[in-house]
Parts: sequence; C-alpha cells; structure tokens
Amino acid sequence: MLRKTVLVHALSVAFTAGLASALITPPAYAQAQSGSVNGQATAGSVITVENKAIGISRRVTAAADGTFSMSQLPPGNYVLRTTYADGTSEELAVTVTPGVSSNAMFAGPSAGQKVVVTGRASRIDVKSPESSMVLNKEAIDRIPVTRDVTAVALLAPGAVPGDARIGQSGSRAGNVPSLGGASPAENVYYINGFNVTNNLNGVAFNQVPFDAIAAQDVKTGGYGPEYGRSLGGVLSVTTKRGTNEWKGGVNVIWQPEDLEGSSVYTEKSTSDQRWHLHKRPGGTDDLKTNLWIGGPVIQDKLFVFGLVQGSKFERKIFANTTQESMESNSPQGLIKVDWNINDSNTFEITGFSDKTEDEITTWRQVTPYHTAKGDRVGTDTYTNGGSNVIAKYTSWLTDDLTVSALYGVGKYSRKSDIETASCAWIDDLRVSPTKHMGCATTVNVTDPNANDKREAARLDAEWALGNHTLRFGLDHEKYDVVDGTVASGGFQVAVQPLAAGGELSNGYVNNTGAPMDVVSMRHFENGGIFTTKNSAWYVQDSWQVTKNLVADLGLRNESFKNLNATGQSFIDVKNTWAPRLGLVWDVKGDQQTKLFANLGRYYIPVMSNTNVRLAGAESDYTDYYAFTGAFGPAPQQNPGLGAQLGPREVVSNGVAGDPRSVVDPDIKPMYQDEFILGAQQALANRWTVGLKYTHRRLASVMDDVCNDEGAIQWAEANGFSDDEATAIGNAIGHCFLYNPGGDLKANVDLHGDGKLTLVTIPAASLKFPKPERKFNALEFSFERAWDGVWTVQGSYVLAFSKGNTEGYVKSDIGQDDAGISQDWDYPGLAEGSFGYLPNDRRHALKLWGSYQVLPELRIGANMLLQSGRPLNCFGYYSGTLDTVSVLYGASSFYCGKKLNPRGSRGRLPWTRDLSVQAVYEPKWMKGLSFQVDVLNIFNERGITSVQERGEISSANTPRPAYLQPLSLQNPRRVRLTAAYEF
Repeated sequence: MLRKTVLVHALSVAFTAGLASALITPPAYAQAQSGSVNGQATAGSVITVENKAIGISRRVTAAADGTFSMSQLPPGNYVLRTTYADGTSEELAVTVTPGVSSNAMFAGPSAGQKVVVTGRASRIDVKSPESSMVLNKEAIDRIPVTRDVTAVALLAPGAVPGDARIGQSGSRAGNVPSLGGASPAENVYYINGFNVTNNLNGVAFNQVPFDAIAAQDVKTGGYGPEYGRSLGGVLSVTTKRGTNEWKGGVNVIWQPEDLEGSSVYTEKSTSDQRWHLHKRPGGTDDLKTNLWIGGPVIQDKLFVFGLVQGSKFERKIFANTTQESMESNSPQGLIKVDWNINDSNTFEITGFSDKTEDEITTWRQVTPYHTAKGDRVGTDTYTNGGSNVIAKYTSWLTDDLTVSALYGVGKYSRKSDIETASCAWIDDLRVSPTKHMGCATTVNVTDPNANDKREAARLDAEWALGNHTLRFGLDHEKYDVVDGTVASGGFQVAVQPLAAGGELSNGYVNNTGAPMDVVSMRHFENGGIFTTKNSAWYVQDSWQVTKNLVADLGLRNESFKNLNATGQSFIDVKNTWAPRLGLVWDVKGDQQTKLFANLGRYYIPVMSNTNVRLAGAESDYTDYYAFTGAFGPAPQQNPGLGAQLGPREVVSNGVAGDPRSVVDPDIKPMYQDEFILGAQQALANRWTVGLKYTHRRLASVMDDVCNDEGAIQWAEANGFSDDEATAIGNAIGHCFLYNPGGDLKANVDLHGDGKLTLVTIPAASLKFPKPERKFNALEFSFERAWDGVWTVQGSYVLAFSKGNTEGYVKSDIGQDDAGISQDWDYPGLAEGSFGYLPNDRRHALKLWGSYQVLPELRIGANMLLQSGRPLNCFGYYSGTLDTVSVLYGASSFYCGKKLNPRGSRGRLPWTRDLSVQAVYEPKWMKGLSFQVDVLNIFNERGITSVQERGEISSANTPRPAYLQPLSLQNPRRVRLTAAYEF
C-alpha cells in the first residue's frame, strides 16, 4: 500500500512538473526532435530511465560529483529509478520535451522506506543558454490561434508577422514571421530534424498537417552550433508517433464563411483625402477532416502512426475590376514508423505530403465590389508543397556516447498552369485605385515545371566525459531548383501620366508643352536548372565548470557553393567560422534562479534565387510609347500605341555571363553577431518570470550592385582607356554580386578577348554606405504553468530595429528577391535609407491562458497588442549620387524632390487582437469534445501594410494610390471543431 501511494504521489508531482517543463519558455538544449535529462544523484549510483509507452529503457552511472545526463531521448513521460546501498530505492517521473533539458533531483537514501519519492523538478532549464519557446500539442490546443506553424511561432517574444506580400502563393500566401529583427526570409524550418526550408528565397517551407504535430520549438536566439543557415530563428516541429497503446481519433474542423467578419475594400474620400474601409461581399469557407491512428505493430518494438487530412477550402474576393474564387481540395497526410531494434539502437522513418493545388477562377466585375459576374477571364492552378521522406538512426554505443544519423529527401513544387498566359498584364495608373485592364490574371508566369528538391544528410554525436559533454557533427545539403519566369503575355504594361517637362526612366523628356499619357511595356524572362550545395561541421563542449556554472563552448564551420545553369560554380565559399559561447549560472544551486549569457556568430546561405537571377540568362527591357487614348476590345484590351518615346531601356540582355565575372571572388556570405543576457526566476505556485536583453548586429551583407557609373568614373580616373572603362562599367552594370560597403573585386574582360583581368574598385568610388542593421530588444516574460485548472503566459517586448537594409528581402515594396534586392543597385537608392526598418514594432504585448471552469468546460483567450510599422514615401530619385536611380521609378527615399529618410513618414496604427475559446468534453462520452474558437472576436481590421510608392513620374506627380492599405488584420473567424479520440 505504501509503494502504491508513494508512486501515485510521484507520478502526480512529476506530471505537474513535466507539464511545466513542456509549457514554459526556457532556453532549450539538444536537437529539437529529442530531449535530455540532467540531474543529481548519489555518486556512483546507477540510474535507469524508462518510458513504457514506447519501450525505451536506458541506464547511466552518476559521476563522482553525483551529476548524470541522458541525451537523445524521444519525447514522452519517463520514470527514473535508482537503488541505494541500504536497499532503499527512489523513483522520479519526468516529462522529456523536444529541445529542452529536463531536470531530475534525487533525494538520496532514506532508512525505513523501500521507495523514496521527492518529486522535485525545476521549471527552469539550467543547462542551456538558448532562447526558446516550446509548446506541446496539448498546450497549443488550449490557445485560440490559427492552426499553422507561423501562428504558433508568432506567440514567441520578439516574433512579428512579416509583410503579407512576402511568402508563398495561393492559400499559403504571405504567411512567414520575422524573428528577432531579421527579415522573413532568414529563418530555418525543421520537421523531425530535417530542414524543410525552401531555399529558393527562404520564404516558404514544407508543413505537416497541424494535427500531426506533437510539439513545436521556436528558437529566437542563442542557439548552439548544431544549428545554422539562419539569422532570424529556428522553427522546429516534432511529429506524433505510435506507442504501446492503440490510440486514434477523428475530427471535423469548420470555419464557415457565414460567421466570418465582413470583407472590406479601401477607398479614398474626396472630402478628407483619407483611405476608408467599406464592406463588400466575399469571404473564406474552410472545412477540414482528420483521421488518425497509432499503436504497436510489435509490443515494445515496432510502432506506427498515421494521419490523413481531407480539406475543402474556398475563398471569394470581389474587387474593383475583377472577382475571383479560389478552391483547394488537396488531401494531405503523414505516416511515422519507429523501430526499437534493441535497447541500444532505434530507427525511425517519417513520410508526409503537404501538396496543395489551388484553382483560382477570375471573372470581370460588372459593378465594383459586387457579386454580379461579368465575363469569365480564366482559371489558373497553383501547386505548392510536396512529399518528404526522413530516416533517422540513433545508437547509444555506451552509457556515455550517443550517435545519430539522418537522411532525408524533400520536394517542393511551385508549378503553375495559367490559362491567361497569353494576355499581358495592364494597369491604368491614372486613376485611384489603380485599374487593372485586360485578361491577364497574374503579372508573371512561372515555369510550369518549377520545383525544388533537397537531399540532406547529417551525423551527430554526444560524448559525456566527466564534467565535459562533447557534441559534434556534420551535415550536407544538395538543393536543386528548376525555375523560370516570364511576363504574362510577354509584357507588363502600364498607362501613366507624364507632365509637361517630365522625364521617363529611359531619358525621354516631354517637351510637347502639355501633359501626355505614356504606355510602358516591360518584358522580363529568365530560367534554368540550378544547384546549391551547403555543408557544415560543428563541435561543442558543454563544460560543468562548477556545480552551479555551465559553459557552452562551440564552433561551427560552414561552406556554401552555388552553381549556374551550366553546372559551373560561381560562388564557392569555404570555412566560415562561427564561434558560439554560452554561460548558465544556477545562482543558488537549487534550479530556481538562473542567469545566462550568449555570444555568437551566425551565417546564412546564398539563396538559390541568386543562381536564377544572377547566373542565369535573364532578359529584362522596357519600351515606352505615346498612348493613343483608347484601349482595344475585350478580352485583351491592349492600349493603343503611338510613337515610341526614347530608346529601349535594357537591364539584362538575355545572355548569361561568365560565372567568374558576375561575383566578387572574395565574397563573404551574409552573417550576424548576437549578444544575449538574461535571467529566469521560478516563483511559488508554478509561476516563472524572465528578463532578457538581445543585441543583434548584421556584420556583412551580400547583394548585387549595378553601379556602372561609379565603376566607369573610377576607371577613367585611374588610367584605364575608354574601351577598358566601358568594359568595367558593363561588367558591373550587368549587376554584380559583392559585399556592399567594401572594396569590389571583379574579373573583367577588358579587351573582348576572353581573358579576365582582376580589378579592385575602392568602396569610396561606388558611393555606397556601409550596411547596417541593429536589433535591440528588452523582453519580459511570465508564465503560470498549467496544473489542470488554469494557466497564463505572455510577454512584453520593447524592440528597436534600425539600419539601412532589412536584409534578404525588401518588405516596404514587397520584393522577395533574397540577396539581390534593389537596395544596393545604385547609391541613389541607398541615400536616406538609414532609419527604422519594416519589421520594427516598438511595443508588443502578448498574453494567453486557459481556465477549467467546470469538469466538462474549459475556456481560453489570446490577446495581442502591437505597435505599427514605420512608413516611407518612395519617389523618383532627384539627388546627385548618380543619374540612373531615377530609372527605377518610385524607388528612392526622395519624394516631392525632398529626401525623406527611412521611416520618417510616421507609423501605421497599433493592431489589437483578442481571440477566445470554449471546449466542452462531456462526461457521458469519454474522448468526445466540442470546441469553438472565435479569432479576432471584435473584428479589428488594423492596417498592416500600405502602398509606400508616392509618385508615378519623374515630374513628381503624386501617386493617387499612395498610402492605400494593401493588407489588413484577418477578419473575425469562427472555428467549430467536433472530435472523438479513443
């Protein structure tokens, strides 16, 4: 009776401690797919850790100082046991969470009792300095939040939503976060330890069905050397798996259009010249069904888990000149097999598909923002996602040495089938809002066979040597891209006014003495097959310097290699050194008070988008014509063309350059330095509070420069002939990849004989400022861990993100050309660029929690209060640094012939969001539940981005659509869920 009572008490206490460990936001440790246990016992005692649910059992011997550690443990509930010399034994239950080091403290021998239980486990991880938020599926289910990885990541302190124009297409459009002041293209995403980031431009990733997630880990800084290829954060998902008990379930999740907040459109009032929201029909209807089952094929040995998701998604949008309906019915699924080969070896394999096909049908609009359909324009099909297979083998060679090997293949389709591919995209910029003409449904048409494939392998090991735990490993990725883009119908067409005396970007000046309307016709086309190879090795020593102090000494070495369409290397960077240093001080030695610090360097690879745009054959030119005043008949509606105005403006001539001549031979990848200092304190009644300061500094930028003027001026002033100076100017003007702010080295064919000569152009001659991006944040976090009755968690962050470049993308104009944005093309575009960056959200308060009101009823809420992003006015360049920036149109920080430094035009308003939840679990049917989530219950429609281009001609003609809202908070959505689990 005593044993049963004590054991029940142990499990009860440990269940609470384990939940606390899973729900708080401690710095994490170990690979995110697995967890570890660190603890204190009697010196020399043998500790057994067992998880009966998955048939796992391990043994370890405590060191001379009583410390012990067990790593690479699959997530779950474990019982730790040890037997003492006097015959007494002790048991302690601990929950292992992915990416977290759980603590276990044995009390020691106690005469007179066969089983001694202390049940004391800290809610603070005192072994690692990482900054991480880990939520298991049970915790996520208690939060009223959108059911996707990004929405969960945005709960983390320091996470803000990225621009809605940056991201994937179709039903996945614009849904990537910015973490720690980095651009949305600088995160890395993992599923069961396998990198699923789309390496084309970093703003897409593969996902498993949401109900297949067991836990999600969001690392926002300070992560160890086993992680790289990220300057923002690491988002890691661990999937569900089978256990020794057959379990399954089914649910139906419906988000009906009829209960959604009103769709809106924006219109400028003639009375106050401000943009106002007006209701219109339309909305989203989303129905999903999940069926899953998991259990033992062979008890304790072989387990399987499978999930299938069916979906019916429909979205209707009624716009000014068109209306569209998007439908998606793509099934998705996951299967995971786990094999305990023996007590020392395990093998697991995961396969999943997240492929979606979105069909978008477009009609002409009879009446703006009305349901009446005009003529059908066409149906376009967009495919995203694909299949992934991941295999992992883990071996505990000895009590002190663990080795794991992983291999995975991931595919991501970006296929599009555009019915209106023969139609040019036509915009009438003379009216507000801009009027879309013609029959095109997209600006650019992607190669119908566009896809990406990743093959990756990694090897990791951990070796405990007394007070030192050595971790080391290596990995290699090969990423193949099939990509290509061509302007729909061959041309992107715009009709715009040109004032008397105004100048077009090709140098044509309107000398007619009167305003005129002009037609611009831009042709853009590129494509090919490209390969990127990334590899790395790392080593780390987690050194228990004293009983209370841990030092993590790490080093990561990475190499990046990018190939052009013919298989030639044009970027080959070896041996980038990224040191990492972390310190953790358990102040009182009781795992209740923790101080930590972290100092590290982080690199990000050269995105494959750079291969396509810079090392491929790209044709980009624009012609200008006088507008005759009339559009042609439907469906094409091509504008009437008069006389050609000025010469053809050529950006790229369609010929791929010598790979040695398009990149600085000494180029360095983009990297960032980071410093973190923080503290955590465990309080009574399951409360934990934390305070942290983060400083991040972008140390190097990699981007393309096109400043032929600066190159020619330097060459002419330094003894080169006119022909040689022209050759140097052409080499740089074709757009050249280097590290802005420094000297530029280029291999140039000076005499047209195919022989390349290395020239070095000083930084001062190119007139670019040194790249800057600094992120400083003070974070206060708090949590009251779930005890079966209630929980609350949240954070407040005061953050400053300032500099002259956002990083890999340019959110203020919606440009996601990672690593080749317009920022550094010409010095005029960089003039005035220093200020608060697009992802600067000065204040962010996040708060969520849940309460078990009755045994059958639980309620929850989730609140966000966040300040708006900075505003700009982009116009035609009128400075003196160059004469070419004006050709980029409204892209400089000059507006109205006045320099408006970045972020100097105010800010968008604050956004507010309150979501609520109610869950009913009737006693009369175990496993049955009904749930209602109301997201954004007050239907707040805060503006999240606006049109920041303020001019439409070099005569500084104001753009009528300036400050027009481009994206808003999602409307109120009601999600109804019925589920049954057995």
